[in-house]
Amino acid sequence: MNLAKFFAELKRRNVYRAAVLYGMAAWLLVQIATQVFPFFDVPNWAVRFVIVALVIGFPIAMLLAWIFELTPEGLVRTDDVDPAGAIGRSAGRILNFAIIGALLLIIAFLMFQRQWRNAAAGEIPRKSIAVLPFENFSADKQNAFFADGIQDDILTSLAKIGDLKVISRSSVMQFRDVAARNLREIGKTLGVANVLEGSVRREEKRVVVNVQLIDALHDRHVWANRYDRTLADSLGLQGELAGEIADALRVTLSPEEKARVETKPTGRGCLRVLSARQSNRAQSRYAAGGLQNGGAALSASDHPGPEFRACPRPPRIDLR
Repeated sequence: MNLAKFFAELKRRNVYRAAVLYGMAAWLLVQIATQVFPFFDVPNWAVRFVIVALVIGFPIAMLLAWIFELTPEGLVRTDDVDPAGAIGRSAGRILNFAIIGALLLIIAFLMFQRQWRNAAAGEIPRKSIAVLPFENFSADKQNAFFADGIQDDILTSLAKIGDLKVISRSSVMQFRDVAARNLREIGKTLGVANVLEGSVRREEKRVVVNVQLIDALHDRHVWANRYDRTLADSLGLQGELAGEIADALRVTLSPEEKARVETKPTGRGCLRVLSARQSNRAQSRYAAGGLQNGGAALSASDHPGPEFRACPRPPRIDLR
């Protein structure tokens, strides 16, 4: 078989033009199906059916393009058309016009799709975030206050970034139930493009925090990380997290904002860590010597050590 002659015959029979036209029309149909069908609750298998039917139809369309020519008089067998005659030339022109028309439709569809997506997003700024309540994975469920405290510290640090819209803590507390969360709906309800969720696990003197940043508009992961810190080191965790979240959202921090974000907490954050530290000591002493020794442990923890010098002195607790 002479390949050069075969390809020349494909060109003479306008099979190349037909392939281009079919590909453009198929792409347009698939885009319309994926965009329109969900609005009418058409099941997903219908979209798959359209795609499979278009793939199967391609060789059939090429076979028909080989056998027939599209002329002003209708479909005519290619063998009956003189390629150098007026009918042969008009068949090529018809396909050219059809390709141009399909291209214009594709351009119009892409422009409409872009405008539609912008309208669907509304006025939700891309640099906006809601910090959802963190899950408490600690064995002691009473440590839920510790998870809430870390969420609060992160939210406070993010609020110091002027170029970032941060939703208040009171607005996000309604979404504490993890099983009932729908991140797309949460994003629409709160008017944010991004949602931060995570979990906290405290084991004796260590804290493990897992966080993930979600694009709520498209329900996809943007960034995630895991942090394993001692109780003392966890004081600076919120600043590290806020900086990495800002980088993930492409938010530029001024030197002043960076300094404010990285400042370790000296108020509620310190008290949260010191309370956890007191709890660890008390539990150990209770197990070893009962109520009186437990009270002595809490009294001794009034002297927090050099790593907590910036923290306010916690109130003395005497259980004796």
